[in-house]
Amino acid sequence: MTSVATGSRGLPEDVDLDRPSAARVHDYWLGGSHNFAVDRALAERAVRIVPELPAAMRATRAFLRRAVRYCLASGIRQFLDLGSGIPTVGNVHEVAQAVDPAARVVYVDSDPVAVSHSRVMLADVPGAEILHADLRDPERVLPSPEVTGLLDLDRPVAVLMVASLHFVPDSDDPVHVIGRYREAMAPGSHLVLSHLTGDSDNEAVGEQVSRVAALYASSAQRFTLRSRAEVTALLAGFELVDPGVTRLAEWRPDTPRTTDEHPRRDIGYAGVGRRV
Repeated sequence: MTSVATGSRGLPEDVDLDRPSAARVHDYWLGGSHNFAVDRALAERAVRIVPELPAAMRATRAFLRRAVRYCLASGIRQFLDLGSGIPTVGNVHEVAQAVDPAARVVYVDSDPVAVSHSRVMLADVPGAEILHADLRDPERVLPSPEVTGLLDLDRPVAVLMVASLHFVPDSDDPVHVIGRYREAMAPGSHLVLSHLTGDSDNEAVGEQVSRVAALYASSAQRFTLRSRAEVTALLAGFELVDPGVTRLAEWRPDTPRTTDEHPRRDIGYAGVGRRV
């Protein structure tokens, strides 16, 4: 695997320690150690506004695991994880290869710290690679040696955009970006996505999530909140898998939601579409 140039502190040379990174903030919320003071400061400010954020991140990871298992049950054995972030327990290759050791995964992320840690983690993992690229650049991602060397796009593949599309602003035309990946996906492939939202049964919570979005203006990645209708539009051209676009915890849960689960905890949408 290609190495990452490191500076005097053992970090990739292009890491900006003065700006928080969404991937590292996410890592902090999940209890990881690959984050810095600037990331923790933003994470703690955000949680003071919306205490449910760490629970939402855990719900996102749980959805990812369920969706990967669904794709495996549908016969898919290759995965392209776009905006994969910093490795945590229960990553795609761990879930997939527990079912089939021959399953193959290519992770893609634009954050140099996420890529650096992924390369270390994947050094001895067969059937898994990391590509340093931006998911918004499918012309860079799809023909890359990492993708073409490990995945056969003439066969069904699961393309994962989990907790990444809210970092693609409308000005970058996420529908077009997804459409370019869809064109490259064989029939029977699946698109898996999740997305933060300001939609809430509690108006105050929606306003709080919007305030957190404003906080990210100081980070390397700003994010755009989208409604259920807007998230559903991102799956245009795919056949929605039942139950369609739902709250994170409601997409094929392992166990039924209990009546004491407060709806304000679920501040994201999830959906899976099949390429026909």
